[in-house]
Parts: sequence; C-alpha cells; structure tokens
Amino acid sequence: MKILLATFWGIPHVGGVWNYMKQLKEKLESLGHEVDLLGYGEGNNYLHIVTKKQVIQNKCLLPVINKIHEQSESSLYYKNPILNYYEHLRYCFELGAAYFNLGKYDLIHTQDVLSTTCINRIRPQGTALVATLHGSVAQEMKHFATNVYKNTTSNLIIEYFAKMEYNGATSAEYTLVANKWLKDLLTNEFHVPVEQLKVLHYGYDTDTFVKRMNEASSIQRPSDKKVILFTGRLVEIKGVQHLITALSQLKSLRSDWVCWIAGDGSKKKDLEYQRKILGLERDILFLGKRDDIPSLLSNSDIFVLPSLLDNQPLSVIEAQIAGKPVIVSDAGGLPEMVEHGTTGVISPAGDTNTLCTNLNYLLAHDQYREYLGSNAQKWALPYWSIDTAVKNLLDVYQRALSNK
Repeated sequence: MKILLATFWGIPHVGGVWNYMKQLKEKLESLGHEVDLLGYGEGNNYLHIVTKKQVIQNKCLLPVINKIHEQSESSLYYKNPILNYYEHLRYCFELGAAYFNLGKYDLIHTQDVLSTTCINRIRPQGTALVATLHGSVAQEMKHFATNVYKNTTSNLIIEYFAKMEYNGATSAEYTLVANKWLKDLLTNEFHVPVEQLKVLHYGYDTDTFVKRMNEASSIQRPSDKKVILFTGRLVEIKGVQHLITALSQLKSLRSDWVCWIAGDGSKKKDLEYQRKILGLERDILFLGKRDDIPSLLSNSDIFVLPSLLDNQPLSVIEAQIAGKPVIVSDAGGLPEMVEHGTTGVISPAGDTNTLCTNLNYLLAHDQYREYLGSNAQKWALPYWSIDTAVKNLLDVYQRALSNK
C-alpha cells in the first residue's frame, strides 16, 4: 500500500505529532508499505514531502491565493492578522498538495483538522482518507483567544476554528481520536456524528526507547539532589509557568532537588525571566531542544506535565515506559493516562499550591515514588505496544479503502 502521512504543521518539529509520524512510518515500512511524509517546512514558507525532497514555495502560489481571497468568504478574515495568516496557509497547503500528485497514494492519513479539510477538498476520487486528531485545535485557539489574545475579534477566531474543527473531523472516511475526552468533546461541543469517530490510542516503539535509556548524555545528574523533569513545548498551554511558581514555593520547603526543563518554544524567554525574578536560576535548568530524552528520563526521579489543555502527550508515555512517577494535571485526556495513586498523581490544572504539595510528597517518600514508577512501567509496556496499535490502525485503513 502507498500511504501519505500528512500534517498542516511544520515538519520536522518539536512535539508529539512528528514523533508519532516518524515511528508510524518506520513500522509501516517494516511491514512492506511505502510511506511518505507531507507538511510545511521551516517558517511555514514552503510545503514539502520530506521523504522525496519535493518542495514548493508559498511565494509561487501567492498570486493565485490572493485572487482567491478577493473572491471568497476569506475576505471576511482580512481584518484579523491571525485568521488572514491561517487562510493564506490553508490555500497554500491545498494548492501545494495538489501539485504533488496525490493520485499515486492508495490512502492519505492526516494528523489534524486543517490538513484533513485541505486534503479532502483536493484528493483524487479513488484515494481513501483517514484522520487522526492529536487534540482539539479549536479548544487551543479558544483558550488562546480568551486568555492570551484578548482582542475585539476574539469571537471571530473562536468561530473560525470551530468551523475548521467540524469540517476536519467529518471529512475523512474515519476520524481517529486517542481517548474518550476528545471523542466526547467533538460530539458534544462540535456536533460531530458519533459514528464518525473511533477511539484508538497511540502506540510507541518501547523496545528502542528502553535501549536508548542507557545512552550517555551531556547533562549530568547532580549527586546530592533529586531531579524533576519536564519535556515538551514551551508554550502557554503546557503550564510550565505554573510549574515554576510551584517550584518557588517548593524551594521554601526543601532544597534537595533540581528541575530540568527540556524543550523549546515561544514562551522560553518569558519562562527564563520568571525563573530569574523568583531567584531559581540555580534550581531550574533550561536544556533546550534535546535528542537524548530517554537518557534524561533515566537520570530523573519525577516527571511532571502541568498542562492547561492536552490530549495524549507522548512525553507522558515516555515517562511511563521509563518507569518514572508522573504528576499530570487533570486537563483534557491526561486523567485517562494515569491512575491516581497507582501509576502517578493527578493535580488540578493551574493549582500551584497542590502541585507544590504533590512534588514535596514524592520527594520526601522514596518508597512511594518508586512504587508509582514501577506500576507505571508495568502498565505502559504492553499498553503502548506499537505492534498492537499499528495492527488496529491497518484494520481501519482496510475498512476505509473498502468504503471508498
């Protein structure tokens, strides 16, 4: 089977979607399928099929895009720079993808509502389409418009992405979601027909990850302190700002810890400034984008993800595979990944006092910390099996092809 894995976001990038696409590609190819990867390139200035090194620059498409804008409902979005930006990217994605001749693929597997909407509008008649939604773009943009942007056109942003959410979730033969939270959100808030959705959790190459835990890292674990680890994008919805506040409170209780923050993102400078103001420069280390996450987990004691909105992040899966106790917030699909008090701890999103209390308790109780980590690993290794996940995914592929 010839398969195209496509995303609206830039690839390669920091984040779970890219890791998911890479691992899925490798597994599908090991089973004899041909797989290509499609997405935007650096700065969203061009669309490319990474595996074929095929590229088309946005600037080549803009004359046509601008004419389309003038003659469609897109003109309604000109007054808002965010929506104007996304409309240009959306049309560039459609025209660019059509340029790459999608007819050579038996099936296209998109990874978000935007790429699904675009691909569906231009896919050849005989090509099947399956979508996996790694979260809710509309919910993220609603959070952004309400809590960050706070502009008079915020309602227009919310309306636009709600429309994209519905279109993207209903355009494929099947739409896959990782958990009950996202399924309920799509059906209840965005009125997606329940029969359109299938719950299919992610798989992970656990064997390779466990082997990589023994690799050397340039980051050395301190001999006299326990290590708290965060890995992920440094953006507002990941809640790292709340983690830093909680660590400031923790510092008044104990000093036998250090926190490693691995990742990059738009909020990095703000977070570094917050660390400085709170006097935590020796206690919190920003490690930047890393390729040695398995080693960092191996040398850590607690993994924490204080997200304000999240789906089924691979960072939690990795921590569980590594046998680490995890502290996650109660946002989105996170509570479905952790059994509170057995495989980890669930803390209210944005509640820095409770997060501090939970961190303090795990640091103080070695036996309980090890109990949580051991349970997490025993549960995670079979549950996140990539063999099982890909087998279930291929069943969906075959049904989509038959239906098409």
